[in-house]
Parts: sequence; structure tokens; C-alpha cells
Amino acid sequence: MTAFFRTAPLRRLTKPLAALALAGLFAGPALAREQAAPAPAAPVAAATPVAAPAPKVVHPALWKVADGDTTIYLFGTVHVLKPGYDWLNGPLKQALDGSDDLVTEVLDPVGGEAQAALLSRATLPEGQTLRGLMDAPQRTAFEALLGRVGLQAQAFDRFKPWYAAVVLSSLPMISQGLSPKDGAEATLNAYPGGKARTRAGLETIDYQLGLFDTLPADAQLAYLGNVVRDYDKIGPEIDSLIAAWGKGDAEALATIMNADMDDPRLTETLLVGRNRHWAQWIKARLDKPGTVFVAVGAGHLAGKGSVQDQLAALGLTAQRVQ
Repeated sequence: MTAFFRTAPLRRLTKPLAALALAGLFAGPALAREQAAPAPAAPVAAATPVAAPAPKVVHPALWKVADGDTTIYLFGTVHVLKPGYDWLNGPLKQALDGSDDLVTEVLDPVGGEAQAALLSRATLPEGQTLRGLMDAPQRTAFEALLGRVGLQAQAFDRFKPWYAAVVLSSLPMISQGLSPKDGAEATLNAYPGGKARTRAGLETIDYQLGLFDTLPADAQLAYLGNVVRDYDKIGPEIDSLIAAWGKGDAEALATIMNADMDDPRLTETLLVGRNRHWAQWIKARLDKPGTVFVAVGAGHLAGKGSVQDQLAALGLTAQRVQ
């Protein structure tokens, strides 16, 4: 990503998509968890036990690409969810049960891999501070939001603007009870049923972080400024995304994800280019027999330029299964 980025499209794309896409890495950093979480209120009286609500049954979309001896399922995930969603059922469960391989965007971090990649990408050079990069209006608005969400003014001083933006975007998810431990990837990784599956990742954590880290400083600050300005809209946008995902409504999800996307170069870097690479991977994987379950962020399987569109350009048809 280079200086071609304009600020206007960053608002819609990076808030819901980036916050969801990287929620597993950013939703639980010590910075956000320790400084933003309010202290629990003292109980007024002993609570009466309440039966847990019945799981909410939803049916996210599922596609497949197949030839004579290979089937590849394409499932769009939401990386953070609340407890109580029942989505691993029906054709989706059958597809996972019958798969030899489970492929996600990245493999689960091992040891300190995620934190090492994060520190190498997110920390500002010695002598710089985040607030020192801001003009007076940016700094005033930024500090006001930090105070409102219970963070100290210097909380992000060591970090680049993109990191502050993504962490702030994740706070409404935390406050709504959304968590990566209840997200689709966590469920898929923990699911014991069916065959013994091998695991693979399409990208690395460092590559995904690099999508943001290589933004020029002015674009990063614009992104952060948009998150600050529209902070109160993030929660409702995430709710809408999850609702569309649960209904398997790919078109509605694409509309929410990609509203106001008017810079084709931005779309190419964050969405279409990656979708094209994944489609090429899928085509190559068809040369090897077996059944593969591919799970990537739901925004990549919706709208113009989606993985399905890229497969069609390669002469392959993705068939809707659920």
C-alpha cells in the first residue's frame, strides 16, 4: 500500500472490515483489556439463577468448487461473535465433517508469534509519539474519545496510527460481548467431529499487519481520525454485518462492507487482490484429490470482485450449498 490511498473510502472499509478481520489479534490486547474495561459493579443482592437462553440458530452462506476428485468448500466467517450462536449445523457441518483439510486466512499464532509481529509493525520509531504526529484538532478529538472510553491520553503514544485505529475499532465489540473465542475460527479450530484434518493458512500474520503498516502516515492518521469521528457508529455497523452473515445474505453483507468504496486502488489492495490470489490457490488445489474446507472473512465472499468472481474469471464456478 503506497501513497495512492485517499482518505474518504477508509471510513467504511476499514472500520467494519478491518476491525472484524483482525479482531482475533486486536480485540484482546492488554492495552485495551486492562485500561478500557470498567471495574465490575458491586452486587446489590444475590441474583436469581436464570436459565441460559436457547442458542440462536443461524445459517451462514456456504459455496463449493469441485471437479472429478476434489471438492473445496468456501465459508465466510465472522471472527468475533457473542456466545450462543448455533451456526455449525446442516450442510455446513456436513461439509466440515467430510473435509480432509481446514484452511483459514492465517494459522493460529504459536507462542509469541502474534505479539512479535505486532511489536515489529505497530511501534513508532524512537523519538516519535502518536499525538506528536497529529495537528491540534486531531489531537483534541482523539484525546476526548480516549477519555470517554476510559483510556489515558498517552495510552497509544508508542504506537502507529493504524494500530490505535484498529484497537479503538475493537472496543465497541468488546463492550457488546463479542469475542474471538466465540468467533467462527475458534469454533472451527476446536471442532472435534468428522475426519482428522490437516491445517493450513493462506496468509501470515505479518502479511496481514503489513496491509495497514505500509499505509503512508497521512493515510493512517486519516483512518484514525475517521474512527474517532464515527466511533459511535461502529457497534451498529457490526450488528448489521453479523445479522446479514447469519442470514446467509451475501448481497446485504457486501453492501454494508463496501459502502462508499470509490477508490478502485484501495479495493484492489485490501480486497480484490487478495481474493484473486486465493482464487488462484483454489484453482491450483483442485489438482490434488481430496476435500478442503476454506474459511475466510465473509466480506471476501460477497460483492463485486469476490473470491467467487475471481474463480469465474479462471473458468471455475462456485456453487451455493447453503
